Amino acid sequence: MDMFCRQCEQTAKGGKCVQHGVCGKSPAVSTLQDLTVQALIGLASYGKMARELGIKDKAADKLIVEGLFTTVTNVNFDEERLSTIIHAIVAARENVKKAFLEEYQRKNKKAFTAKLSPVADWQPASTIDGLLEQKSETELFFSDNEDIRSLLEIILYGLKGMAAYADHAFILGKTDETVMGALYKGLAAMQDKTLSADALVALAMELGQANLKCMELLDNAHTSTFGNPTPTKVTTGVKKGPAIIISGHDLHDLKQLLEQTKGTGVNIYTHGEMLPAHGYPELNKYPHLAGHFGTAWQNQQKEFDGVPAAILFSTNCIQRPMHSYKDRLFTTGLVAWPEIEHIEESNGKKDFSAVIKKAVALGGFSNSTTGKELLVGFGHNTILSLADKIIAAVKNKTIRHFFLIGGCDGARPGRNYYTEFAQKVPADSIILTLACGKFRFNDLDFGTVGEFPRLLDIGQCNDAYSAIKVAAALAKAFNCGLNELPLSLILSWYEQKAVVILLTLLSLGIKNIRLGPTLPAFISPNVLNILVEKFAIKPITTPEEDLTQILQ
Repeated sequence: MDMFCRQCEQTAKGGKCVQHGVCGKSPAVSTLQDLTVQALIGLASYGKMARELGIKDKAADKLIVEGLFTTVTNVNFDEERLSTIIHAIVAARENVKKAFLEEYQRKNKKAFTAKLSPVADWQPASTIDGLLEQKSETELFFSDNEDIRSLLEIILYGLKGMAAYADHAFILGKTDETVMGALYKGLAAMQDKTLSADALVALAMELGQANLKCMELLDNAHTSTFGNPTPTKVTTGVKKGPAIIISGHDLHDLKQLLEQTKGTGVNIYTHGEMLPAHGYPELNKYPHLAGHFGTAWQNQQKEFDGVPAAILFSTNCIQRPMHSYKDRLFTTGLVAWPEIEHIEESNGKKDFSAVIKKAVALGGFSNSTTGKELLVGFGHNTILSLADKIIAAVKNKTIRHFFLIGGCDGARPGRNYYTEFAQKVPADSIILTLACGKFRFNDLDFGTVGEFPRLLDIGQCNDAYSAIKVAAALAKAFNCGLNELPLSLILSWYEQKAVVILLTLLSLGIKNIRLGPTLPAFISPNVLNILVEKFAIKPITTPEEDLTQILQ
């Protein structure tokens, strides 16, 4: 069996994965993910029309969000779980379809007779083998026009990225109709062969705006639950004793884990994009939140090898587990790997006793060590509380420029560009950073400029909302547009959350973004020309050349 996937930055040879995913997914998993999206298109096609008639289905909404997030890179590699969600989506589609047809008949006094794409009524086989045989039935992006296909892929990957943020917000009880409406509309567009390139560009910008709302929703969910982040020093050393390392992005999972490990003698360490958790008062208050272990997601196989700790993945990004730590690895939420114990949710709660028991049995670290300190907690609330001082420092030329250097990290050679760029940023400039791209340089000492640390860690990838809010406040203070600020965006991308953040930035009219380490394989030459001509988006070159152009 072969496959076709080019949704991430590390796609094989910079083009597409056809034999096996660089991320670790097999052709079978790739096919099941494609069929998951196909099932979602059917649900959204009827769901969008049903919503237009005032019919909303919370169970369908949940499946739209979880189904999309399930297909994000490095999330779900489990064929059984993918098969289960496919059938759940189709069952929900039939319920929504029935409700829509009945309401349409009632309101219009006639039956609904419009023809939808065959994708809308696709029926899955009952077994995994049967599903895999349906690979040829997938009709996603079957367009002879490479630009239409490119735009559809951009929208789909953006939908996946936004769904990840929506899922985290929904878990904390926050929902939004703008976000859900955009998910339904975007998925339904996948089977609409009448949409022109201009219409799809407009839809992509609409999605970017919806994601701004989604990131605001998640920001509110985090801050109302865990408090506003405050500047906090985080050690990379370890304490003697049993340990659990939690990776991913889900702060609610971390909160539950911290509660369940109180008084057990088990220390909790964050990994990857869980680092910003230390800045939230309602998480940092636990004394056994002991520090941060390791760096970005792509180093996990090396970093977890031989570590005497239980490891919990709460969301992406998981890689193929090494045999040396496979027996102490656990997953929860949507992330899954075959034969790895999965912690299910029951009535909104999770029982992490198996993880805790494993940590105690392993014994943990035999000695305490000291490590470097990382400074986190510079969300929009903290930075804007210093706005008057920052504005004064810019006006008196203490601060010359702001550089947002961040995004996804990855294993492809060339990402040392971001380390070198950060090191070459002039001493009178401030570096803002977010997401796991920060691990390219966040352990370096950048000192201060005036009374401010030169490196300000804004948070996770979704905290791009904080960066946008800060930029908007500065633009208002200086009475200028966003593109007139002394601010440059140097972004790295890897997966679909980065795609939707880029759409958000473009929808705000932000220009001159530098993107790397490579440009997405799914962007056609003509679509790239649109991005260049309309938004002056640029591929990274060298740190020296890019800095010279920015500061000239």
